[in-house]
Amino acid sequence: MTAPSPIRTARAELESTVRPVTDKRVSAAEAIELVRSGDHIAVGGTNYARTPMALLFEILRQERTGLTLSRPLSCYEVELFLGTGMADTVVTSWVGIGHGWGLARILRHCVENGQARFEEWSHLGMGMRYQAGAMGVPFLPTVSMLGSDLANNTETAPVVCPFTGQRLLAIPSLNPDVALIHVHRADQYGNAQIDGYPLMDAEMARASRRVVLSAEEIVTTEEIRRDPGSTVIPHFAVDAVVEVPYGAYPHECYGKYEVDSEHVDEYMRAVRETGVAAAREYVERHVGKHADFSGFLADIGSERLRAQQLRAQELMPR
Repeated sequence: MTAPSPIRTARAELESTVRPVTDKRVSAAEAIELVRSGDHIAVGGTNYARTPMALLFEILRQERTGLTLSRPLSCYEVELFLGTGMADTVVTSWVGIGHGWGLARILRHCVENGQARFEEWSHLGMGMRYQAGAMGVPFLPTVSMLGSDLANNTETAPVVCPFTGQRLLAIPSLNPDVALIHVHRADQYGNAQIDGYPLMDAEMARASRRVVLSAEEIVTTEEIRRDPGSTVIPHFAVDAVVEVPYGAYPHECYGKYEVDSEHVDEYMRAVRETGVAAAREYVERHVGKHADFSGFLADIGSERLRAQQLRAQELMPR
């Protein structure tokens, strides 16, 4: 008897998942119990926008291993997992900080030395993989990546449109084990709202077997209902909700706080000086020495956090 395909198995698991309307508020430590060693983790946000840093820090603290990380555009959080040996596979369209900070040196080192595998897709390709996983279809057709080495080096397949005869590329669906997503606000049941661009988070949530949200604040359901158009992730797609103000810091959360450029500068200087050791030192300093994310924020200091908050407010339309 032929074994069921991974895509069919993932769909069956999703369709059998029951997420009742119940209070899903937990601590970050409790939420990360849903993450197991060997899991494929989809990371919400993109680059340094709304990265679920509080949740990622907790995974590093609990030392899950053998992880695969996927994201539309990855930032230096990938290097922290590669440098500590907790992840060995990265699935994304790009890794780096950019805008003056340069490329991801630790990723390059780990891949070139056989310590990690980098699976590269186009940015649209990543979105279509999550979308296909959310829709419950095995693939979606596109012209993206056709004629490129990306198509040759990934699990894609050429197909012909039955209506027009056009040559297309079939992008396979992706159903991560866990999605970690940071949002602006959520209620206790997991109805979540995002200000600004939702990016690919809604598709990622619906495609994943388990979904953990961190939120800047947990509000009442009545408040969520006042602006239903902003609710991009519904309660029936969520397993756990963690209230974490500044939960994306030192990355940005639109309208709440900007990226802490000085913090990133410090990290990148260390990488240029000591390479992979810089990622391990970063985790030891900012994760290992604290019992939780609030300890990390306390170490940063309220004055510095407030400065990033003011910068974000200055950029908001008036």
